[in-house]
Amino acid sequence: MFTPDQVARVCENLEETGDMERLGRFLWSLPAAVPGAAGEALNRHESVMRARALVAFHGGNFEALYQILQSHRFTRESHAKLQDLWLDAHYREAERLRGRPLGPVEKYRIRKKFPLPRTIWDGEQKTHCFKERTRSLLREWYLQDPYPNPSRKRHLAQATGLTPTQVGNWFKNRRQRDRAASAKNRLQQDPSLLPSGSSPECSSSEHNPHLQGSSLHRPGSPENSDCSSGTEPQGTRASTPDISVSSDSEYES
Repeated sequence: MFTPDQVARVCENLEETGDMERLGRFLWSLPAAVPGAAGEALNRHESVMRARALVAFHGGNFEALYQILQSHRFTRESHAKLQDLWLDAHYREAERLRGRPLGPVEKYRIRKKFPLPRTIWDGEQKTHCFKERTRSLLREWYLQDPYPNPSRKRHLAQATGLTPTQVGNWFKNRRQRDRAASAKNRLQQDPSLLPSGSSPECSSSEHNPHLQGSSLHRPGSPENSDCSSGTEPQGTRASTPDISVSSDSEYES
């Protein structure tokens, strides 16, 4: 008979390997009801509860997943992974009902309909999608080096709690916005660069290739936000954050 700490260590090791099938078999091998204090300790152990959530998700048992995530208060170290499970499960349920993949706007609506439970969210307010301290750190690094190499991306990802891909997307989109703003400023300062009969306001993006597809749109539009997927335009954001962050565009998935 395993002790609760031994069960937790096995769960952690199997979680690290990513072998959800073995993790599921191990959890199923445990007694259905452990008597006394040992059973209570097992059901309170975060590693065990996180393992149960992972197995429920990978088995498609989303109702069990939601019940686990909402009934146990997890520590901050587990939040990012469990937030991903919560959102991905709701995405998959919606895709199953629609019979097709969700678009970015549909995912945005799902995130607003099913906000993160407080058991897997530390309650810190966010500016758009990224927490303010994350955005501040990204901006500081951007000023030092707009083109970070893979090693610096990994280091910054570790410091912010993002993934290297999310960091790379943020830097890429920030560079695009800066190039677009710089090109627009040049056109406004030197109207001779414009075709005859054009004005900077109406022609900057139409006639300059650097501005096409850029973020020079109305304030609050998805292209003009400084986040990655999933929050409301500035000034209308809700108090519950969204965490599916893969690029700087507000409605990107």
